[in-house]
Amino acid sequence: MEVEGGGGGGEEKKESMSYRYWVREATHDAAPLPLPKKISPSDPHLGTNGSSPAPSLGSAWNSAGTWEEKCLNKWASDRIKELITSIGPMEFAAGCFAEISEVTNCTGDAFLVTVRNKKRVGYTYELKLKIKGEWTINEEKKKVKGHLDIPEFSLGELDELKMVVKLSEEKDIQHQDKHKICQDLKRFLQPVREKLLQFEQELKDR
Repeated sequence: MEVEGGGGGGEEKKESMSYRYWVREATHDAAPLPLPKKISPSDPHLGTNGSSPAPSLGSAWNSAGTWEEKCLNKWASDRIKELITSIGPMEFAAGCFAEISEVTNCTGDAFLVTVRNKKRVGYTYELKLKIKGEWTINEEKKKVKGHLDIPEFSLGELDELKMVVKLSEEKDIQHQDKHKICQDLKRFLQPVREKLLQFEQELKDR
């Protein structure tokens, strides 16, 4: 339907105020409403069972799970220190015991990589553990201090874990006694390995 309108008064006013617009009739020319469409279970936007697709292992921005790497150094270092210092004192003989009092060096890297929606983790670390204890030598109690150095180790290599014992200089402890103490302190290797295995599993579960 065409509608034309304008005001009275002169030709110039009429021309400036003239306008024209079109009005579509109610429903005769309107586009039909879309019909409901049944979704097939094989729709690529759905999971294999017709439900929503499984969530991606990556971040929200990486829904395809193509490639993503997360640095876990802070978590890994804190967790290793927590686990190692939870190892209790160890008694070696009557009047002979020692404990790990502090992790003085915990250096390395830990990461989680998502590739094609598959998760992979890895780490490489080295440790230096402060020890203190007491030994009874010739019926005399001697204070013992030193470090347990653990060279670089990585994921899946804990069966080959090494430990080097370094005692502080104690003038009143003879060389042969120091050797025996060092051999005893190497028994910390097994509980340290067990704690690192726990760390490794927790890393895999992240």
